[in-house]
Amino acid sequence: MNLSGENVLILGAGGSGLAAARLAAEAGARVTLVDQCHRDRLSDRARELVDTYDLRLRIGDAAAIPPADGDLIVTSPGIDTIRGLGRVYADWAAARRIELIGEVEFGYRFRPEWRYIGITGTNGKTTTTELVTATLRAGGLNALAAGNIGRPLCDVISSKEQPDMVVLELSSFQLETTFEFSPEVVVWMNFAADHMDRYASLEGYYQAKRRIFSNTTKTKLVLHRQEEAFPLNLPVRGFSAFSVESDYGYTEGKLVDRMGKGEPCLYRGHAELQGLHNAENAMVAMGICDHLGIDRCVLEELLTSFRPPRHRCEKVAVLNGVTYLNDSKSTNLHSLESALRGQEEPVVLIAGGKEKGLEFSELNAIAAERVSFAILIGEVREKVKETWKSIVPTLLCDSIAEAVEAAAQRAKPDSVVLFSPGTSSFDMFSGYEERGETFVKAVERLI
Repeated sequence: MNLSGENVLILGAGGSGLAAARLAAEAGARVTLVDQCHRDRLSDRARELVDTYDLRLRIGDAAAIPPADGDLIVTSPGIDTIRGLGRVYADWAAARRIELIGEVEFGYRFRPEWRYIGITGTNGKTTTTELVTATLRAGGLNALAAGNIGRPLCDVISSKEQPDMVVLELSSFQLETTFEFSPEVVVWMNFAADHMDRYASLEGYYQAKRRIFSNTTKTKLVLHRQEEAFPLNLPVRGFSAFSVESDYGYTEGKLVDRMGKGEPCLYRGHAELQGLHNAENAMVAMGICDHLGIDRCVLEELLTSFRPPRHRCEKVAVLNGVTYLNDSKSTNLHSLESALRGQEEPVVLIAGGKEKGLEFSELNAIAAERVSFAILIGEVREKVKETWKSIVPTLLCDSIAEAVEAAAQRAKPDSVVLFSPGTSSFDMFSGYEERGETFVKAVERLI
């Protein structure tokens, strides 16, 4: 991508924006970094990039006034182009016929010849991205994970690495500003309501996600069979732990291939991944193996040792026959529902957190089916108790430590204590990571 002498505006001075700024500067562009933070709040990395590449700054109050020159705008996923600063620049760009693209799209245009796997969905993206990447590596490919998982694609490209495959975890925020991006394999995990603080409607969120299918004339698909049908004139592998109509399924502790290739991977009792939703993550890896011609044996061996990312149905301990799972990353109702559906043993559930207007009544049926006892914490606990009081026994606790002790008293052997809050953590913690670590320490105290 030739940017020599071009004026490129980078919206956002976080990780994605800085990676894009570096890549643009190395390509010869005159780069302006735009962010509403004040100069004294710029990160050390931002300051270093500004000095190294002589970046122009438009920060603080000045950020809201676009400069006179601009040939291309690259926006970070955290910048909302529907309202606020992003909208100001989107309108300014449209009036001048200046292209506005996202960091993923920008990186892709430098290396469209690379092989990409794009993984999206409301929940499960990170675990699946890590598992797929590990599977490809075990199969002999130099695979790298990037995107929403933490490493910007532009950073991979600036590093001069030469991967055989880039596995991209893609959020709706990243996909909404893609136009030419065309992955070799697309994975659609699931879809449920989320990010309604950014999108005007559920349909807007859905359409942002669906942009992953915009350039898929030669793409292979791995799709959840219980989701809405997508264009199936492409090679498709369908997966579901709950539907008998899928190509890959689950029965009696095994991942099964209903396309006639036997039962390649033992699952329950032979894997660190817990829950049927994680069985579906493994099915995605199976589908990619089949699409790319990788021997499934590498996945079977990998599953015996692969651990999910922290705070995602992470097995903390097994005490007196009770398995303790840390699913602190569960910040919406869909993720809580997935965690519950994924358990085959009785569940003592610890849930609750910040009140953000979620209707836990949507989970009445699954709570009645899977939860033997619910221990509720956080701002939302009284509301959830009122919702579930006729469905499951409940107890209110003031802290995670108190909740864990109460769960240990009520959990029977061969059951699960599942910490899956179903809402955000900001009523009590700085984020889901701190919340999850608090749960882990509480369980360790039981030991």
